[in-house]
Amino acid sequence: MFERWHEECGVFGIHGHPEAANMTYLGLYALQHRGQESAGIASSDGEMITFHKEMGLVADIFSEEILTRLPGTMAIGHVRYSTTGSSELKNAQPVVVDFESGSIAVAHNGNLVNAHEIKRELEVSGSIFQSTMDTEVIVHLIARSRKDRIEDRIVDALGQVRGAYSLLFLARDKLIGIRDPHGIRPLVLGKLKGEGGHVICSESCALDLIEAEYLREVEPGEMVVVDRRGVRSYKPFPPATARFCIFEYIYFARPDSIMGGRSNYEIRKELGRQLARECPAQADIVIPVPDSGVPAALGFSEAAGIPFEMGLIRNHYVGRTFIEPQQSIRHFGVKIKLNAVRGVVEGKRVVVVDDSIVRGTTGRKIIKMIRAAGAREIHVRISSPPTCYPCFYGIDTPLRRDLIAATHTLEEINKYLTSDTLGYLSMRGLHACVPNGKATYCDACFSGNYPVPLEVEETEEQLPLFRGSVRI
Repeated sequence: MFERWHEECGVFGIHGHPEAANMTYLGLYALQHRGQESAGIASSDGEMITFHKEMGLVADIFSEEILTRLPGTMAIGHVRYSTTGSSELKNAQPVVVDFESGSIAVAHNGNLVNAHEIKRELEVSGSIFQSTMDTEVIVHLIARSRKDRIEDRIVDALGQVRGAYSLLFLARDKLIGIRDPHGIRPLVLGKLKGEGGHVICSESCALDLIEAEYLREVEPGEMVVVDRRGVRSYKPFPPATARFCIFEYIYFARPDSIMGGRSNYEIRKELGRQLARECPAQADIVIPVPDSGVPAALGFSEAAGIPFEMGLIRNHYVGRTFIEPQQSIRHFGVKIKLNAVRGVVEGKRVVVVDDSIVRGTTGRKIIKMIRAAGAREIHVRISSPPTCYPCFYGIDTPLRRDLIAATHTLEEINKYLTSDTLGYLSMRGLHACVPNGKATYCDACFSGNYPVPLEVEETEEQLPLFRGSVRI
């Protein structure tokens, strides 16, 4: 709860627009929620690839002057939160390299589960790596391929890796988008209105900002090639069972994006309705933990017939770092981001709705804050099942031993949070709310059923030897 999962990455690519870098800047702005550590844009004028990347937010990195130094009608961009590789400039993307077949830029959302193994093999054979990203493994494999066309080199390289990837490649004269055979991470295809150009990006909300038309999702295992001849589609990999990340619906994607043919906002409201049916509460008001808990709280309020209120107000101007006063302020880190509205919660029985609980430490502070503002009862409701397992497919999550639901019972978690009651959405309820049901999703963070075998499993030493490792 409010100890947010760290977002993965966002990718945006455009072909056939005279201001490709500017449009990519806008696209990355719309995808900023997927990563706030670094951002970069690479553009091509048909002859040369130019790029710029820095640590920080999109709006702070790209000035008008910098964008004018990125000419061309094709570009790709990337916003990053580190999953594999530390948070430093050498790991910012896109990765731009020159090799014997020309120049190429790569932007990657996802995580390869066998990257360490391949990297060791490449290093033994003489490869030198400049970053700690698994994306660089893909670049080395492309460079070593004996195929002629860049598309075939990419397929050859990706045939050797396992894991989650939605990738954009910018070659001198073409844009290539490709999604892993399980389709774990999102990727969509759009068309520029009246321009004849095309866009490939992580979410449809980026298409909305530049007024591009949403065409469809790039299918699992599909390669889309865009060049002056138009759009071509290939299915170069053996078919695999689709396993789209179910947490995109719950939290990661923006609520105004379309996924699986449905609005994320409506899906999240339905999660809240289902939560109200499964875990009712006798209460006076329903409040969300903003911002991600708002749609589910609205759905809970609607189904339960309990008034919706904004009992927590979020400060939207908090930067990534702040100076804490020397004189201690209790729960300072939470208070600078959220504040309880005493006039809303005082004397009330309150249902607090959020999308997930990770470690639980921040959630405990929030509950105590609401209690201090005068709430009579606090009933916590979570619009997803208990998160018991880490993600290895492109989301930065704690070790299993640090996930409170992996080591504690429902009663223990409730006691730790200091709430009156606690309820989670069931797995069956979750799958009933998302498009197409259970057969099409990766829900490993809840179930532990990983669709792509892992290179290294967590050792027994990483798990506590007894329950109750978080002090009650």
